[in-house]
Amino acid sequence: MRAKLVVFPIRGRNWCFTRSIEPKIHESVTSSHSPATLKDLWNKVNVDDKPINAKAELFVDYIANKMNKSWVGLENAKDGSLKRKIHGLGVWLLSRVKPSEIFLKSISKEVTGVEVIYPSSLNAQLVRRRLRHIAMRGTIIHRKYFYGSISMIPLTTAFSILPLPNVPFFWVLFRTYSHWRALQGSEKLFQLVSDSSKTSNTSTDKQEAEHTDSKSENHSSNEPQWVLRPSKELENIVREEDGHGLSHHAIGKICKIYDLNTKDVIKYEKSIF
Repeated sequence: MRAKLVVFPIRGRNWCFTRSIEPKIHESVTSSHSPATLKDLWNKVNVDDKPINAKAELFVDYIANKMNKSWVGLENAKDGSLKRKIHGLGVWLLSRVKPSEIFLKSISKEVTGVEVIYPSSLNAQLVRRRLRHIAMRGTIIHRKYFYGSISMIPLTTAFSILPLPNVPFFWVLFRTYSHWRALQGSEKLFQLVSDSSKTSNTSTDKQEAEHTDSKSENHSSNEPQWVLRPSKELENIVREEDGHGLSHHAIGKICKIYDLNTKDVIKYEKSIF
């Protein structure tokens, strides 16, 4: 599966890195194969020929499905109820998650290649370096926070003695899962844009040589793992601004053309990775 990534400067040195919204068919397929009960989890994990990382993925998917069901239950609760208030708190906490983390989480294990769309005035090598940089830093940052979140889980379980929902525990559990997925996405993205066998035919001519579909060779197919595509349409929208950053109107226009999440893109205005 090839992911479509959109990269462009949004304000000053702040660049936006995001993925186009696509039908989540692969997620529904993944959830259908994920264990629904502890018994199913045990039966799938208790297989000798299954590697450890695959068993860990099954456990993570099981926890993620349970959290998603709990979140839906909070969202569908009655207005004014405690569950609905907890959902509002969760929405506020989620709004504070950095957009770079959301972007890296979108690079799932099913992604086998990326198509990067960027303004035609930008240097292609600079775009690729920025992608590698955000992926490399992501592996460092989210690995650190992943282990830090794990260390907080035993502490937050102490709140279970209170006659209230253990919000700190579930939040730390979610952050652990989120950092795990961001770490996996960082490693996957770095692998995709760093394979030297896919970059040997790339030149500095961003208008022609970046279209490496027919020149790059994949070990398993003829398609390259990454393709950089300069966009004049995106360049025209960015150029229309006065140099003080993209307006919300321009951001909305870009999001509509390339099927982006507007809220996530706007976060990049003040976000420093």
